[in-house]
Amino acid sequence: MWDDFVLFVAVGFAAQLVDGAIGMAYGVSATTVLLSLGVAPAIASASVHAAEVFTTGASGLAHWHAGNVQPALVRALAIPGMLGGAVGAWLLTELPGDTIRPFISLYLLVMGVLILGKALARPRVAPGRLDYVRPLGLVGGFLDAIGGGGWGPLVVSTLIGRGTTPRFVIGSVNLAEFFVTVTIATTFLVTIGFELWPIIAGLVIGGVVAAPLAAQVARRLPDRPLMILVGTVVILLSLRGVIQGFAPAG
Repeated sequence: MWDDFVLFVAVGFAAQLVDGAIGMAYGVSATTVLLSLGVAPAIASASVHAAEVFTTGASGLAHWHAGNVQPALVRALAIPGMLGGAVGAWLLTELPGDTIRPFISLYLLVMGVLILGKALARPRVAPGRLDYVRPLGLVGGFLDAIGGGGWGPLVVSTLIGRGTTPRFVIGSVNLAEFFVTVTIATTFLVTIGFELWPIIAGLVIGGVVAAPLAAQVARRLPDRPLMILVGTVVILLSLRGVIQGFAPAG
């Protein structure tokens, strides 16, 4: 694995640049690479979340300094997300994580279309209540642990789809993800431990370097293009997941 260290640094940089700028795809991207190398789903998720402890911390801090964070939204997401993440990580050590991925992808496909529709057709209306955010955090944390990624696409796409300003969604979701990721990584450490340190180190280095640059991109890019970009990424990732998940074996 040390022979591919530079590859993992590049993967971490690219994944965090995208994740920090549009609030999603770090875990999805990194986990996809690991699975393609034959890493078991539980080990892949554990490695990615171990790396994300550092990358989400750097990204969350960068967004905080850039003024992209709403503390109330972070609290509403983080606490239930930590609970859902702990349960999901524990179940992944007992159940095949690939089973649920096609259904997540179907949901994300719908959300991607909704985001594009809102960006192209009509102005956003700011939401008043945060009641729906707590269940969203719970489900997002659970599915992120089970699938090795998905917190960003699930939570960001839902919040932006309901009209929340994109840069505040991205910054707040990134900061909340730090607390969720720490919980998931700790659960994996207690249950199965960490094995693939070259992967973790490469993802950490690449992600931490990319985090400050990504936060500035999110701050400076206007809302409308940002929503279009988010919607497009969600649709592309979701279509890929649906095709792979429901394609007949062999």
